[in-house]
Amino acid sequence: MSKTETAIKATYFSIIGNTLLALIKGITGYFGNSYAMIADAIESTADIFASFLVLFGIKYSNKPADDNHPYGHGRAEPLVTFIVVGFLITSATIIAYESILNIGTPHELPKPFTLFVLGAIILWKEFSFQTVMKKSKETKSSSLEADAWHHRSDAITSIAAFIGISIAIYFGKGYESADDWAALLASGFILYNCYKIFRPALGEIMDEHLYHELEAEIIRIGATIPNMKGIEKCFIRKAGMKYHVDLHIIVDGTKSVKEGHDIAHVLKDTLRAELNELGHVLIHVEPDFESIHR
Repeated sequence: MSKTETAIKATYFSIIGNTLLALIKGITGYFGNSYAMIADAIESTADIFASFLVLFGIKYSNKPADDNHPYGHGRAEPLVTFIVVGFLITSATIIAYESILNIGTPHELPKPFTLFVLGAIILWKEFSFQTVMKKSKETKSSSLEADAWHHRSDAITSIAAFIGISIAIYFGKGYESADDWAALLASGFILYNCYKIFRPALGEIMDEHLYHELEAEIIRIGATIPNMKGIEKCFIRKAGMKYHVDLHIIVDGTKSVKEGHDIAHVLKDTLRAELNELGHVLIHVEPDFESIHR
């Protein structure tokens, strides 16, 4: 299975899971007198739309290069991640606003059965986080990573709801708002996760060099190429699931232009064979001036 197919399959897993959970949370929250669970349902509903955006971003970013996009369409993926973060911020804001309103509004205690539903949801969402995060690492997909953090933030809001409802049920009358305080706390966790999702995507858009392990691997492979004296510069930028590389290699200054060209092609072919996550590889040949003056 290709990386694209793996990412798409993981996204469908998120869409189906979030749809079912949004319904379960909404129904349970309504009949169980729990705003924290209704807030949880709001976030899961936002997650459904966010997962559809991730699906679109993965499919679009893997379109082949064309005349207008010689490096492909990979940058669509972090742009989609920004929109996904926008969904999360919106849902966190709605949850916080409604929680504040409900804190000052008298209402009934949550029903005990809501705790059993929440317990099952927490376990499922953590499983979903681990599953999608594993796929995001396999595919190097930033938007899939954002989708994984949606599951983790959902698990956090469910834990907060569980604690709030437990307090309200245990202490009884006068503690009805514990459920709402839990929802307010959960909105803060969601905003924190927004930053964790946003920061890597921003680095990708800004061509920030964060890929030191890949750079070390490229240098290691370069050391195995015959007649190549080393790599002077190695610049890496990520676009979607691919890494575009610009290299300055050093060869014997007495070599002909054709010989330098052939060495560069051997290096490019070797890199592509050993590192299938590479996209464009541009190699500039630098002469070793010491060899010229010997």
